[in-house]
This record gives sequence, structure tokens and C-alpha cells, in this order.
Amino acid sequence: MSYNLALLPADEKQKIELDKQASFAVWQVKNALAERSTFAQQAQALSDENERAHFVDCVEKYSKIMGL
Repeated sequence: MSYNLALLPADEKQKIELDKQASFAVWQVKNALAERSTFAQQAQALSDENERAHFVDCVEKYSKIMGL
């Protein structure tokens, strides 16, 4: 089953974008391209607390998957 992501509401699109950013940040740390402080810096850059919490949850999820 395929989904057209362009048809999603703006808040759902933002959650997907934050998920992608979190997975990329964890990948960078795992491959020694960035430090762990990257997670906190990116989270602090988010103004909305719900977005920040979602980003942190995604970072935790990907950290477990990638063995950090």
C-alpha cells in the first residue's frame, strides 16, 4: 500500500521531517561525523515543545536501533 505524503496535514509532515532529522543525526554520531551534543543542539533549536519531545523520542528510537 502506498501513501502520498504530500496529502498529509502539515503537522504530520513535520513529524516525518523530524523523524528523518533524528535518524540522520544518530547516523552522523554513529559514524563519528558529529558529537552527541548534536542531539541537544537540534532539540533546543525547535521552538515547539511537542516537536522537541517527538525529536527526542525519535533520537532514542534510532539510538537503540543503531546500538548507540
